[in-house]
Amino acid sequence: MSERKYKKAANIIVKAGILPFPITDTLMEIMQLLYTEEEADFIIKAFKRRVSQTLEQLKSTTGYSEELILKNVNSLAEKGALFNQPNSKGVRVYRLLPLIMVGIFEYVFMRKVEYTEKEKKIAKLFDQLFDELQEIIQGKYEMFLPAFKKIPPIDRTVPFKETKEGKEISIELNKEISTPEEQILASDKIEEIINKFDDITVAHCFCRQHQDLLGNECEITDIRENCFTFGKSARFVAEQGFGRLISKEEAIDILQKSEEAGLVHKAYHPHGKIERNETSVCNCCKDCCGTFNLWKQGILPMINATNFLSNIDQEICIGCGTCIEKCPVDAIKLNEHTKAERNPDWCIGCGVCAHFCPENAISLLEGQRTVFVPPPKIREETS
Repeated sequence: MSERKYKKAANIIVKAGILPFPITDTLMEIMQLLYTEEEADFIIKAFKRRVSQTLEQLKSTTGYSEELILKNVNSLAEKGALFNQPNSKGVRVYRLLPLIMVGIFEYVFMRKVEYTEKEKKIAKLFDQLFDELQEIIQGKYEMFLPAFKKIPPIDRTVPFKETKEGKEISIELNKEISTPEEQILASDKIEEIINKFDDITVAHCFCRQHQDLLGNECEITDIRENCFTFGKSARFVAEQGFGRLISKEEAIDILQKSEEAGLVHKAYHPHGKIERNETSVCNCCKDCCGTFNLWKQGILPMINATNFLSNIDQEICIGCGTCIEKCPVDAIKLNEHTKAERNPDWCIGCGVCAHFCPENAISLLEGQRTVFVPPPKIREETS
C-alpha cells in the first residue's frame, strides 16, 4: 500500500515538471527520504488534476479540514516541495513543485548543507536518477527532439559588462539582427535587475552543493552563497529558511565577486517569458551548473535567450586559448590559422570570453536571439 501510494504521488510530481523522470526504484527511494506517507497521500488527493489551488479549492478537492490542509502544505513548503505565495490579487495559491527546474532538488541543496550521510545519499540518488533519465532520452532520442523544440528558453544570459581592466566592453550593433519596436526588452545590466526589487534573497548554489556532496570539487570557484531570488520567490525562500534577505548593495557586491571568478549570470523568468520580471539569477560555472551538465550529458537541450553574440577580432587575437578555457559552453575553438573562432549557434553571449581576453580582442554584437542546441547523441537508440 505504501509503495503504491508513493508511486502515485511520484507520477503527479513528475508531470508537474518538464523532464520525463522514470518511476524507478531510485525515484522511490528519493520519495521515501523526502516525503512522508501523509504528504504523499495529500499530494494524490490534492494535485491529481490541478497543481495550483487555493485553500478553498483544496478543501473541496481533498475533503480535508483547513487545519489538516495547512499542516500538509506548510510541511511541504518547508521542504521546497510546494510554493505557497499570494497571487496578484492577494489570494494565497498552493502550487506543487516538480522534482527539478525549479523544485525540491534545488531547495534541498539551496540551504547551507550540513554534510550528513542523509544529504550525501540524496545527492547520489539524484545523480543516479539523472543517469536513468539519460538512458531514456538517449534510447528514444528522435522521439524527444520535436518536444524539446517546443520548450521556451530555460534561462537568459545577462552578460558581463566590464573587462579585466575595468573598462566597458565594446557593444557593437549587429545590423543583421533586428528587434521589433514593440518588443519588450529585458534588462541586460545585472544592476538594473537588482534595482527592480525590494525583496532580494541570496542562498547557496544548489548545483555546486550537490557536486560537493558527490565529492566533486569545483575547479572554477569557492563561492557558494550567490544564488538570488526576487519578489515573491524571495519571500518564499526567506520564510522557509532556504536563504536570507539582503540589501541591493550586498547583492551587487556578491555579483561583482562572481564576475571576477568567471561565473555566468543566468536570469530566470516565469515560464521562460522574458517580457516578465525575473524570478531569480544564478551565477553559473561550467563545472557544476545543472543546465549545462544536463545538456552535456545528453538529457536536455541548451535553450537560452540572449541579446548578445561574441565577436572575435582575428587581427588582434594571438590564439592564447584563454577564451576556449573560459567559455562555459565550449563555443570557441582554434581555427587553422591558430586564431580563436566562435560557433555562433552555440554562443550564449555571456561575455566571459571578452572579460578574460588578455588582448581585448573580443567584443559583443547586439541582437535578440534564442540559442537552441540539441543534447548530444551519446548512446544508441533502443527499439
